[in-house]
Amino acid sequence: MAGVREKQGQLVFGLDIGTRSIVGTVGYKSGGSFHVTAQRMKEHETRAMLDGQIHDIGKVGETISQVKAQLEQDLNRELTEVCIAAAGRVLRTVTTYTEHTFESEREILAEDIYSLAAMGVEKAYEEFQKDNDTDVKFYCVGYTPMRYYMNGYQIGNLEGHKAKTIGIDLIATFLPDDVVDGLYKAVELAGLHVANLTLEPIAAIQVAIPEKFRMLNLALVDVGAGTSDISITKEGTIVAYGMIPVAGDSLTDILVQHCLVDFDTAEQIKRKAGEMETVEYTDILGLPQTISSKEVMELLEEAVARMTKLAADCIKELNGDKSVSAVFVVGGGGMIPGYTEKLAAELGIAKERVAIRGQEVMQNIQFEIENARNDAMMVTPIGICLSYYEQSNNFIFVEFNKVRIKLYDNGRISVADAAMQAKFPNEALFPRRGQALTFSVNGKNRMIRGEQGESAVIRVNKDPADIHTQIHSGDKIEITASTTGAAASLELGRLSELSERLHVFVNGAGIDIPKTAYVNGNRENEFYLIREGDAIQVHNYYTVSEIAEFLDVPLGENILVNETAARPETRVYENFTLTWDMEAEKSSENRHTPEEENLREEKHPEEKQASKTDAPAEKQEAPKSPDQKENNEVTVTVNGAPVVLSDKKSYVFVDVFDFIDFDLRDSRGRSIVTNINGRPAQYMEALNGGEVIEIYWK
Repeated sequence: MAGVREKQGQLVFGLDIGTRSIVGTVGYKSGGSFHVTAQRMKEHETRAMLDGQIHDIGKVGETISQVKAQLEQDLNRELTEVCIAAAGRVLRTVTTYTEHTFESEREILAEDIYSLAAMGVEKAYEEFQKDNDTDVKFYCVGYTPMRYYMNGYQIGNLEGHKAKTIGIDLIATFLPDDVVDGLYKAVELAGLHVANLTLEPIAAIQVAIPEKFRMLNLALVDVGAGTSDISITKEGTIVAYGMIPVAGDSLTDILVQHCLVDFDTAEQIKRKAGEMETVEYTDILGLPQTISSKEVMELLEEAVARMTKLAADCIKELNGDKSVSAVFVVGGGGMIPGYTEKLAAELGIAKERVAIRGQEVMQNIQFEIENARNDAMMVTPIGICLSYYEQSNNFIFVEFNKVRIKLYDNGRISVADAAMQAKFPNEALFPRRGQALTFSVNGKNRMIRGEQGESAVIRVNKDPADIHTQIHSGDKIEITASTTGAAASLELGRLSELSERLHVFVNGAGIDIPKTAYVNGNRENEFYLIREGDAIQVHNYYTVSEIAEFLDVPLGENILVNETAARPETRVYENFTLTWDMEAEKSSENRHTPEEENLREEKHPEEKQASKTDAPAEKQEAPKSPDQKENNEVTVTVNGAPVVLSDKKSYVFVDVFDFIDFDLRDSRGRSIVTNINGRPAQYMEALNGGEVIEIYWK
């Protein structure tokens, strides 16, 4: 049936699945008229439906099949798609406003209005879901545009106007999933696909209250067998929908008990009572009986009064706690004698203003069949057909990863919509990055992203697809979830700060040395894997002692940096010059380590004192000059042990290294800690004896 809205003349099949009977109508729209080409009705053989709700799907589906077969025989063609309506059982409504702004002002087309309405329905559904505090799933089964707006101003019809912004006030109606599901399954059993779903009062109002009358404050009451559906018009639009779960069957049940007959017989008594004075019937004992129409009316009077009071109360509630100007009544249940009069009395309006609507509202309905029924019973079936031209409100079924799901059809359903309905995790649709790595370099935060994972593999009917691919009823969607990529990983040597080398001049020769990096205070090599939260410091300098260590040569005396006297800890930056006296290297060849010295003292304690006072053999060969002072000894404590400094008349901190076993080249990326009396030491700081010194690798 695709394209029916755009192309008049194509057949539309409408099915009114009522509590007592199923009515099928087939016709087409031509100009301003709807032409009925076939019409069939069949009552349920059992009470397969109660109060508008299907109780036996199989039996209802069988009755639909019989009606369909009769219509196909009449038309000599196969029917595959159908429009249906749901009764307003447990009806919920939402009124909302939606607007759409174009990039620039342009003419409004019919499809723009349709898209605007679809946006309104989606927004209403979102608002409804926020307030739905039950576990019951509801579906939108109908909507009605109340007002249109153009550039902020109200207008009757948008089509053909030029505008930049269009808006709509819309009332959407919702019913529980079990009501909708039952209808769909019954129709599918009959081999039909639902082309459109609407609400019964929406369908009835298409025929019963033409748009030219909707400026008036009117009520439409569709009295069926199980429910009475109500709608209110005012200011040119439908403003409210409602329902009461009382209708014609409640009257029939009274006759069942009084006359001792089955339900079908009681229904016939009720109908004939309005047409003849006496009704003959046979009770369940097989005895012939008669009952007067007057007695029937007396039996039903109290129930009719109760039913009309409920209807009047609902009308007033929907209309802002006040009555309406007039009421139109459709449906078989409203044809019971006395119904309209009692409803008028409950509403406090003249009885002439509550009227049954049938043939008189079908001026634009052309019947192309003989003996066509055109009374109040046919208003809703024909309205179901007409609703197809006004709105598309349908549900489709698709298979998502081998699970059947139902989707509201807004005309542009995609794979993403199906995934959302199936509660497929959103993150599983898109490739996911592995865990990021965050750290700092020279005090500035840095992040390395994890690797990108693989995208989800999407197929629709085994063909490659993506989340935007449009889907249709019966499609089979398969999604293999996306993956997470590897976590971020980075070696220290790959930092851009370490890619450049430091160029310096040592004793006249230019050398390139790699920059060094300290991680959390410890020197690390280029293969170190950076960890989460690491604090990295990249040095753009070397100390003099570090350069000597890098070159693997002893550090001599007379150190000069850029021709200025310097110390081992002096920093050397890019293009600096460094020199020292290679002939006066500080040698440790003849010096014992503390461990060796202690071992020697244990073996030869008598040599301990001599070792402190005797000068090395090389120095004893040269006699002291007259002006040279005597040797001055200073004792300090280094790392908890006493150390005697000798051979000089004065000492500075750096001299300690000549008397302890501490290899400055054994850093392995670590930094050296030097303290005097609990505070950082200066390398050229004077030592007077008694100082407590700490020297260790950090």
